[in-house]
Amino acid sequence: MSKVEEAIKAKFKCTKCSGSECKMKELAMTGSGLSKLLDIQHNHYLFVSCRNCGYVEIFDPNVLEGKKGQLSSFLDVLFG
Repeated sequence: MSKVEEAIKAKFKCTKCSGSECKMKELAMTGSGLSKLLDIQHNHYLFVSCRNCGYVEIFDPNVLEGKKGQLSSFLDVLFG
């Protein structure tokens, strides 16, 4: 579990029911153009759902971690 995921779990409070427990899933998907053609999944999102009412919030872990661009993700894919 990443630092971002740990922080979300520790500070989670549902905006609908004020529940304090959550479940997280990561979703990765392609972009458009070349990344879609090559099936490079560089768009990652965290879906955080409340265990009490099921309300879901979506977070971009790159923004939460302070990464500003997609270039580093693309270079990581190319150069491992």
